[in-house]
Amino acid sequence: MTGTTTSDGRQAAGGQPGRPLIVTEDEGLLDDLLRLCAAAGAEPEVAPGLPAERGRWERAPLVLVGDDAAHRLRGAVRREGVLLIGRDLDDHEIWRQAVGIGADHVLHLPDAETWLVDRIADAAEGVGRQALTVGVIGGRGGAGASTLACALALSAARSGRRTMLIDGDPLGGGLDVLLGGEAAEGLRWPAFAESRGRVGGGALEESLPELHSLRVLSWDRGDAVVVPAEAMRAVLSAARRRGGVVVVDLPRRIDDGVAEALAQLDVGLIVVPAELRAVASAHRVASSVGLVVRDLRVVVRGPCGSGLDDEEIARLLDLPLAGELAAEPSLLGAFGAGAPPGSSLRGPLAKFCARFWSQALPDAAAASAGAGDHSRAGKRVSTGAARGLDGGVTG
Repeated sequence: MTGTTTSDGRQAAGGQPGRPLIVTEDEGLLDDLLRLCAAAGAEPEVAPGLPAERGRWERAPLVLVGDDAAHRLRGAVRREGVLLIGRDLDDHEIWRQAVGIGADHVLHLPDAETWLVDRIADAAEGVGRQALTVGVIGGRGGAGASTLACALALSAARSGRRTMLIDGDPLGGGLDVLLGGEAAEGLRWPAFAESRGRVGGGALEESLPELHSLRVLSWDRGDAVVVPAEAMRAVLSAARRRGGVVVVDLPRRIDDGVAEALAQLDVGLIVVPAELRAVASAHRVASSVGLVVRDLRVVVRGPCGSGLDDEEIARLLDLPLAGELAAEPSLLGAFGAGAPPGSSLRGPLAKFCARFWSQALPDAAAASAGAGDHSRAGKRVSTGAARGLDGGVTG
């Protein structure tokens, strides 16, 4: 990736995110906004109205406008990333002001403080489009889910995308071992098991081992550590904010942490060997995972036998078919030689991963570009807001 982009696609000189801009003369509101910026790790610029310096209004990744200053911004160039902030929930005039300056959202403090801190932190980190997040889970034990997860991550990184591989299975032996990096320096899951709230995306990425041009969050060789839902949510959210691709290897046993990981997936892949017993086992796994993952697909691991082909297995599981993964006898020898899964570009595993990304990533980009932010406190401005109507919860 050539640089870091802000939440609305802006990029400051040198690829670094710019500073949020606060526009207000209300001293009480200014104090609150400075406090929230400090909590988000951002150092803002402050102006009483439209900045006189050319480009400051356009460059800022995020603009926080107090309702006292909205009238001074009429005539400013329309742009994304403008938030109008007030305190009085009964002030219907604020919606007319928002339409007048082209604000994306209307926020009321203190109700929207948590949401606003997240938005400011995104701007400070230079957050752009969220990562496409793909989870891999075995239909039965030994199905090859970890192998596929590693190969998918390696394939994405090989194409130049920012990639993070997250090991969600504490009993799987560690994906860093599968990638030949068990001795690599960097943090493992025990260091994040107590995480709560917001984890910095950049700090997470820099703290992890880098193997084969991707970052890996795996387990150490100590005692098993329970990762609660709050920690999984914080870590995965931080990983997704960095953009690119996140691949998660998941166990078949679903606890609170795994359920949280499933809830954050864009696509789930369930790996099923082409055997009748494996299909029966996968049916139970899919029935549980499918309650959480909205886009669950089946990967059939060949060779197909017992009269079952890939399409028939997908039909029996009532899932869309992601493809058939042909057998690759050389995998075991490659692992013994220190080569990670999917490193042979001519092998079935690497070819499957390349096809998957070529199909998944364009669709993900279009979906992400059209998606809104999620908030209960920040309301998106609509034409109805000009009439004093609630613009609706952002979705």
